[in-house]
Amino acid sequence: MTTISGHKVTLQKFTAADINDTYIGWLNDPVTMRFSNQRFLRHDQQSSQRYLDSFEHNSNAFYAVRSGASGRMIGTMTAYTSLAHGTADIGILIGDRSAWGQGFGLDAWSTLANHLLNQPHIRKITAGTLECNGPMLRLLAKSGMAPDGQRKQQELVEGVPYDMLYFAKFSGA
Repeated sequence: MTTISGHKVTLQKFTAADINDTYIGWLNDPVTMRFSNQRFLRHDQQSSQRYLDSFEHNSNAFYAVRSGASGRMIGTMTAYTSLAHGTADIGILIGDRSAWGQGFGLDAWSTLANHLLNQPHIRKITAGTLECNGPMLRLLAKSGMAPDGQRKQQELVEGVPYDMLYFAKFSGA
């Protein structure tokens, strides 16, 4: 896998060297993980390595999101692909809170989405988020993803049920 470059970020294969105290800290930060089901887990070096290992020997991908200017890792992205169906479900974590609100997430998202949609075996990308996750909803809208379904009152955040909203973008769209 080569480096995928955007305007503000580069995406590189996530490696064992990326599992450090900073990364693990993101995973255990209740503010950063407020809308993620990862908030129910406690992460450490071993759990992080097991997750990284789950990307071996399949078509899924795990990327480190790096600031294009500094090369510093500011987040991660995943792409879970189904080659039989021509789909890829993507996710993002901008874990470095100092990078929030600066366009890194949108650039990373658009960079990976465009890269995937230009692959001959991918016809559709998908994503989901809770209706209360305003930053993610804005990112999805700005990146050209369209509504693709919902599950009513699917998950609880701080004891309140919220709908899970799904989005999609097709190649050639």
